[in-house]
Amino acid sequence: MTDGNDARAASLRRALADALERSGDLHSPQWRRSVERVPRHLFVPEFFRRTETSDRGTLWAPISSGRDPEQWLDLAYRDETLVTQLDRHITPHDVTEPVGGDPTSSSTLPGLVVRMLEDLDVADGMSVLEVGTGSGYSSALMCDRLGDDRVTSIEVDPAVAAGAAAALRRAGFAPGLVVGDGLDGVPERAPYDRVIATCAVRRVPRPWLDQVRAGGRILVTVTGWLRGYGLAVLEMGDDGVAEGRFLPGTISFMIARSQAPPTIGDDQWNAVFGALAEVGPRPAVVGPGIRKDWTGVFVAQLALPTTQEQVIRIDGGPWTTYYLDTATESAASLTPEPDGGWAVRQSGPVRLWDKLEAAVVRWREAGSPPQERFRIRTDGHAQTVWLDAGDGSLSWDLTV
Repeated sequence: MTDGNDARAASLRRALADALERSGDLHSPQWRRSVERVPRHLFVPEFFRRTETSDRGTLWAPISSGRDPEQWLDLAYRDETLVTQLDRHITPHDVTEPVGGDPTSSSTLPGLVVRMLEDLDVADGMSVLEVGTGSGYSSALMCDRLGDDRVTSIEVDPAVAAGAAAALRRAGFAPGLVVGDGLDGVPERAPYDRVIATCAVRRVPRPWLDQVRAGGRILVTVTGWLRGYGLAVLEMGDDGVAEGRFLPGTISFMIARSQAPPTIGDDQWNAVFGALAEVGPRPAVVGPGIRKDWTGVFVAQLALPTTQEQVIRIDGGPWTTYYLDTATESAASLTPEPDGGWAVRQSGPVRLWDKLEAAVVRWREAGSPPQERFRIRTDGHAQTVWLDAGDGSLSWDLTV
C-alpha cells in the first residue's frame, strides 16, 4: 500500500474504534489501542460480499484489493463479517463473478470480536487459547494486547490456517499457530488462563477443561442442530467442572466441523415423509414459528439436541416443516391448517413435538426469560443447561 493508503487505513481504524465505543462493544483503553494498531485489511486481502438471491440461492461477489482497492479498503474497516471461503474450498481468488455456496470461513465482524475479547476479561501476563484462527485478525488483536508468546491459536482448515499465518507475518505478529481439530485444544502449550472459541459447539469438549487453569475462563457459543445459539462464559473450578452463564445478545458462529449434523440423504427423508403420511394429526400448541424467536429456538433445541429440520412442499401440497432426530429415528411434521393453526404428526419411539412443546410451554409460563437467565455446567462429558429460576424446574441434560 502507498503512504497515502496507510494514512487512510489508520484513519479508518480510528473511525472503527469510535464506532465500536458508541455501540458499547469496546470500552477498555487497552483493546481500543489494539483496534487502532492492528491493520485488519492485511487479514482480508480478498473476501466475498453477499450480492443477491437468485433461483440458485444467495450469490457472493468476490472483492479484493486488486479489483477495486477503494471499495476493498472501506469494506475491510466496516463492522461487518467478511466471508472468506465457500463450501470449504472456494476462495475469492478462484472466481471472477458472483457464485453460490455456503460460507465455511469468515473474518467475524470487529464489533463481535472486540465484545468477546472484552468478555474474556484478560489481564497482562495471561495466556490464551483461541479455537478457530480464521483470518487471524482476532489473533493479532490478542498478540498486540498480551504479546505473541501468550497467544496460541488452532485452525482445522489447512488452507485457512496458511492464509492466517501469512497475514500475521505481514502484520508483524507471531503467535503459536497449530493446524488441527480445535476441540482437542493444544495440550503442549497448556495450561491456559483463557479459552475463546470462534466456532460454535454442541458440547464443551473435555480437553479444554483439562487445559484451563482452575479459576480460568472459557468463552464459547453453544449451539445445536436446530441452529439456536447462546454465548456462554464458564469459570473453571478446582474439581474439573466448569460452570457459567449465557450472555445477552444474538451471536452465532459456524459449528465446529466435528460436531456438525450428519447429512440426511433423500432416501432417509423420503422414509420420514412416508411414515408421517400414515399418522393421524393433532393440533399444535407450539408452531414452527418458534424458530424465529431467538431464545425460543434455543429452548426448543435444548429439548431436541440431535434433531434437524427441513421445510418442503411435496406434490404441490402445503409447505410443511419436518423434523428428524437422527439419534432415535423419531420424526415429526407440522402442516398449516386452514384456520391458521398447525397440525402435528409424529412417528418413532420419541414424540419429538411433545418434548419441544413441554419445554417451550414451561419457558413461556416462567415469563419467557432471556438467555442471560440460563446457566450451564459441564465436566466435558455430562453437560447441563438450566433456567436460573430458583426451583430447578427447567433443566436439560445434554449428555451424549
